[in-house]
Amino acid sequence: MARPAFAGAMVQGALCNVRAPWRALRRHRFQHKVTARTMNGFSSYSAQSSAFQTGRSSPSRLLEDALALIAKEDDRVGAFVALNVDGARRAAAESTSRWLAGKPLSPLDGVLVGVKDIIETRDMPTGQGSPMWEGFATNRDAASVQALREAGAVILGKTATTEFASTELYAKTTNPHDSKRTPGGSSSGSAAAVGAGFLPLALGSQVVGSTVRPASYCGCFGYKPTFGALNRSGSYDHLSQSCVGILGATLEDVWLCARAIASRVGGDPGHAGLSGPDELPAAQAPRKLVVLETDGWRKSTSGAREAFAAARERMSGQGIELADRNSDPKIDAFEGLIAGALDLTWIMMAWEFRWPLATYEQRAASQVSAAMLARLRQAEAMTQRDYADALERRVRIRQAFADLMTNYDGAVTLAATGAAPASFETTGHPGFNVPASLLGVPAVSLPVLEDEGMPLGLQLIGRANGDAELFAMARRICEQR
Repeated sequence: MARPAFAGAMVQGALCNVRAPWRALRRHRFQHKVTARTMNGFSSYSAQSSAFQTGRSSPSRLLEDALALIAKEDDRVGAFVALNVDGARRAAAESTSRWLAGKPLSPLDGVLVGVKDIIETRDMPTGQGSPMWEGFATNRDAASVQALREAGAVILGKTATTEFASTELYAKTTNPHDSKRTPGGSSSGSAAAVGAGFLPLALGSQVVGSTVRPASYCGCFGYKPTFGALNRSGSYDHLSQSCVGILGATLEDVWLCARAIASRVGGDPGHAGLSGPDELPAAQAPRKLVVLETDGWRKSTSGAREAFAAARERMSGQGIELADRNSDPKIDAFEGLIAGALDLTWIMMAWEFRWPLATYEQRAASQVSAAMLARLRQAEAMTQRDYADALERRVRIRQAFADLMTNYDGAVTLAATGAAPASFETTGHPGFNVPASLLGVPAVSLPVLEDEGMPLGLQLIGRANGDAELFAMARRICEQR
């Protein structure tokens, strides 16, 4: 796929006003020596408000810096499938004026945001990672995009996704830290854009592991909210585990982005939406955490296991009580319940994908991947009772987790089985990610580990509707590293 054309003059510079960490990242990134720890040096976008108000920096300046970096590096990374440079410049100029007048719309006024290409934007096509839908324009914003525009965000471009946010990567997107490795999927371009330093924030989605795993591979923060917490209207992911995901360079910006969406457009219909303070929740150490192996453990690399063991030792040293299947029979029983989480999710996804895949096959079967057609065949072999049985099993598993959480503050595990695979035939195994999606609970990937000299995320999983509590725990763990 051809890379986006860039309009107007480009200038050299860094994306972030706090330049040293970004420069350090760029200095080492292309030598494959960046580590996840580098990411913790980034300053949050909202921390730049004083510089914006005095004119020492501005959203317009940050945009031009970002465009210069994108022009230089995105042919290699391939994060974007579309850019609206003129529209972004207008929005950034308006934001700059508001900051100088002391009237920003929100702490994120002027922040650059990328949008996964299954989420509608009024000024760019929504191609869903499929040749069938390339160039398709809806001329409206999804709820999440509308909310961010109301908060003053600058929507810069659409980011690459796998086909229908599910299977094959139509665009060629690479890991920003090693071009021979996958960025993960399905929020491939969003994770790559943030990991490359192109953007502070990007929207993704998650049904299985499409936000948390790419965040792990690309060295950024990734957040999957409680199911229904963020309004996904206008996003072409109608599945029963789908959530708007957020990828960001800092934990604070991720939270501010989530609250900007929820406070303006709420949650999914029938859901009140994400609650909590508008600012990043105060750090709060978890008292007791469940250590989950999941199906991912047996597929994890030795380096990932060693990194997790070290993280576990650090958390224990900080006074956090950790329990696993060997110390608590209830955890062992729960591990048994989620042992088939991925297969169970595939069953539900197949049925839920029967429409629209049947219409796509009728329209242009040659433009639908073999993997998606196989999913359609699976759905056609199912009965309504099969789907109902799967839903009932999911309800039982969710109740078991809720019961387990009466004695614990959350769970901790890896965000991926190891470093990003050195292959473009896979976006990585979702074994560590699917439990939180199946459970409908919040999860966050923290870029604090490494494997093979590449980023690796530590995943925290919270209680349903305990997103603010989860961020408080995540903040404490990041601060005490």
